Amino acid sequence: MGFWIVAGAASIFVALAIWAGFLRPRGGDMPAAAYDLQVYRDQLKELERDVARGVLSEADATRAKAEVARRVLEADRALQASSGGTAGTRGGPLVLGLGLVATIAGAFAVYWQIGAPGYPDLPLQTRVELVEEARATRPDQTEAEAGVTVRPRVEPDPEREALVVQLRTVMERRPDDTQGLALLAQNEAALGNFRAARLAQGRLIDLLGAEATAAHHVDLAEMMVLAAGGYVSPEAEAALIAALEIEPGNGTARYYAGLMYAQQGRPDLAYPIWRNLLAESTPDAPWLEPIRLQIEEVAFLAGDPITLAELPQPSTSPRPGPTAEQIEAAGDMAPEDRMAMIEGMVSGLAERLSTEGGPPEDWARLIGAFVVLGRVEDAQAIYDEALDVFAGQPEALAVLRPAGATLESALE
Repeated sequence: MGFWIVAGAASIFVALAIWAGFLRPRGGDMPAAAYDLQVYRDQLKELERDVARGVLSEADATRAKAEVARRVLEADRALQASSGGTAGTRGGPLVLGLGLVATIAGAFAVYWQIGAPGYPDLPLQTRVELVEEARATRPDQTEAEAGVTVRPRVEPDPEREALVVQLRTVMERRPDDTQGLALLAQNEAALGNFRAARLAQGRLIDLLGAEATAAHHVDLAEMMVLAAGGYVSPEAEAALIAALEIEPGNGTARYYAGLMYAQQGRPDLAYPIWRNLLAESTPDAPWLEPIRLQIEEVAFLAGDPITLAELPQPSTSPRPGPTAEQIEAAGDMAPEDRMAMIEGMVSGLAERLSTEGGPPEDWARLIGAFVVLGRVEDAQAIYDEALDVFAGQPEALAVLRPAGATLESALE
């Protein structure tokens, strides 16, 4: 009610101000023709005084009076025309009043239709709470799948279809065969049967238990998203969380996590996820194009209007540090040449890992390089640090194990 009182009072005040300005007397204003008429009358009187003083002859005065009289008549006609135009605007106040009433009534009608009369102000914290409440009560996977009417078009593949039919028959007899479930899930997804694929993948993860990798959970989440027409359901969110707990740097899981927040009205959470992922990805990462198509709008909604060109981009320069082939080739060099080459390559890799970190492959390369250099203590320190960095990430630890075995051989 307070809003309506203030809005109504302001509207009436503005309307009255306009009305008063229109009706303000203009007595001080005189048409130009009236000034001309007064000047000509003064000129006639001046001519009579000049004749009386003998300055002007009667003949000259007569001719001058005739010219002035002509001008008087023209000025009088102009004055009459001006007066007639003013008289024609006597209906102006009525038109103005009707226009003001229509404008005010129209403004209130439009607000009543598209505004939110009676809606209270929403502080930021309240808005966040409402969004989180909506997130918690959003449709589940089954409900989302039921609402999908358009399915992705997949090219027919008779051979794969026949294989899937066989796999389904086999899995009916051997429901606990993890290898068969993995094949079934992958091939069902390849055929566009995403619901069947996610059911098989979910069964696979249940059987694997603690042995399920981040890739297993990411595949499940992706199948759920595709089955739901691009929607990230609570079940897909749970799969993403499980994947990120195992492998926090998983790019696919991070992309879908950002997509989830963007869908659910939390661009403030989606934007930093995608911005960081964009900067840390390789140029051929599959999620780069979807991020680039959406991140400008998400950034704007998050309060950071920025263009794609201003965002950090994946680096196309090769990462410093020796490759396995380079280290192997160094073994055929003279000792001093080999040491100089490897030292130069290792220094850049060690500096980057100490400041920026990197994937487990880079840590394994550094460990191997230190072993070749005979710096087994440094290799051991790097290996211990890598185990701490990738603790709880089975896939990363699997990459580090060969480097650890090489180190153990060097220590013996």
